[in-house]
This record gives sequence, structure tokens and C-alpha cells, in this order.
Amino acid sequence: MTLGEPPAPPAAFRRALETLRPAEVRPEIELEDIPAPQRLAPYSGAVGASVYRDDDELAVGRLIMLFDPDGQRGWEGPFRLVAYVRADMEPEITSDPLLGPVAWSWLTEALDAHGAAYAAAGGTVTRAVSEGFGNKADDPVTTELELRASWSPLDEDLSPHVAAWCDLMCLAAGIPPLPPDVATLRPRTTHPKAP
Repeated sequence: MTLGEPPAPPAAFRRALETLRPAEVRPEIELEDIPAPQRLAPYSGAVGASVYRDDDELAVGRLIMLFDPDGQRGWEGPFRLVAYVRADMEPEITSDPLLGPVAWSWLTEALDAHGAAYAAAGGTVTRAVSEGFGNKADDPVTTELELRASWSPLDEDLSPHVAAWCDLMCLAAGIPPLPPDVATLRPRTTHPKAP
């Protein structure tokens, strides 16, 4: 290390960062590296994702990994994952009073199904309705689901957490989880954009 050069990130952070971007994902998902927030923890990394059916984008999300060797209040360890998912939904679904608990269960059940050990999970589920007025009065009414969550992974291998987050996005987009016996997923690096 030369004078003025920041110290190398801790080995635990580097190992976890390698597992944040899997080599293979579900065929409906396109992953990309995105800038991570710099002020929430000493070290961070992030990925963004979109869920597609044909050329239609059905859901988007972000997964941010925070690492503080000293931990932070409420983390229960040095790592924290922060997830965001937004998906368009039919108005009758977003008006269902059980949508919040059901959407939250999509996350916790996906984490459990992938064997992702975690602690201190918390979050919110928001339903949004957008109506147009004035020169946008003819725009259709849209309804969306937004889920924001954070939890502390109990292992440096984040791949089961990433897989659970991908399943959560697919469920929000109306795509069922893959059967447990499906082991090979084709890589998806770029999505053909519609003209």
C-alpha cells in the first residue's frame, strides 16, 4: 500500500462480494452491477435486477450488501442486506388486505427455501396507485407493490440470499418459483431491448 491509498477491504467483505453476483440466474432475470451507497457502512456492494416475460419488464429491484467489521445497532453481525422490489400488479390484487403479509411471506419463505441463515429481518410492503390528471387524464390507472426489507446474513456466502431475492422478485411479478429439482439455470447477461 502506498501513502494515501485506502486500505484493502477486509477478506470477509471480499469473499461475500464475490457471492453477491452469481454466474447463473433464473432465465427471466437480468442482473447488473450498480453503484452502492457509500455512507451507510464502511464497505458496500450492490446489484440491480429486472424481471422480464418476453420483452415486458414486470419487476425491478436492488440488493445492497453492507459490511461494517464492528457491526451496527440492530444488525446482529457485521453484514446487512437491504432489498427493494417493485412490481406492477392488478388493482384487485393490490386492494386485498392480505397483500402485505403475503408479500412479506414471499421473502421469508424464499430465504428459508434456499437455506439462507439470517437474523433481524424487518421491512415494509407498500401499495401505490397512480392516476393521471390534466393532460395525463387519459393515462391508465396503474397499481404497484413495493417491498423494502433488510436482514443480517449469518454467513459470508450470500448466494442463497441472492437466490431468495430473485425468487421474491419473480413472485411479485407473478412468476412462480422454480421446482426444487431444477438445478441448472441459464446465464442472463443482457436483455434484448424492444425497438
